[in-house]
Amino acid sequence: MNAELTIKSAIRETLPTVFGYLGIGVAFGLVGHAAGLSPIIIFLMSAIIYGGSAQFITVSLLATSSPILSIIATTFLINSRMILLSLTIAPYFEHKSLTDNILIGTLLTDESFALGMNKLNYTDNQLNFPWLNTANLIAYLTWVMASLIGALLGNFIQNPARFGLDFAIVAMFIGLLYLQVIADKRLNYLLQVTVIGLTLGLTYLGLIIIPSSLLVLVVTIVGCILGVFFKKIWRH
Repeated sequence: MNAELTIKSAIRETLPTVFGYLGIGVAFGLVGHAAGLSPIIIFLMSAIIYGGSAQFITVSLLATSSPILSIIATTFLINSRMILLSLTIAPYFEHKSLTDNILIGTLLTDESFALGMNKLNYTDNQLNFPWLNTANLIAYLTWVMASLIGALLGNFIQNPARFGLDFAIVAMFIGLLYLQVIADKRLNYLLQVTVIGLTLGLTYLGLIIIPSSLLVLVVTIVGCILGVFFKKIWRH
């Protein structure tokens, strides 16, 4: 990454994440096809719902003939973490129009958010609309097309896990986390590793006592609180 906040730099810096979108998007298309959904339905789900984990859950709920209200509520809870991400990114666009802010918030993903937070380390804590909107659009278009490709390949690939496609998004997040840690010179490495370890521990415990639909939201909130607490202690 560098200090440029241009469309060109956004394309260059977002391209490495495309492989993660391709892997998990194709996997979703394959899972949707196996559940009996047509390619056009899978395409529309990705274009309209646009939420990886929420779409996987939606397919499984549809397969078990769950009530529509149950599907809506579950999808909302799973994607509720995006409220926190949007609140974090919003101050950087407070002077932009409502339309621009809606577009940024609608297409924001975990990955583009992580890229944006990493970019701040190179731009003196600045973000702009062209850069983040380009990153968001690349993510959106890649996800939608990958889902359609997966749906069309459904007749030929019956088990996506066999090819490691289900691990693609995990590998991508590991890479983004590593880049964030080595790029952020404002925070002590040991502090960052400590917070990462706490987050992993909270996630492990959360899997035991917290519903999976709420796990990410709860761990994010608790992890942020602990992160701020340890940051203050570290400074003193």
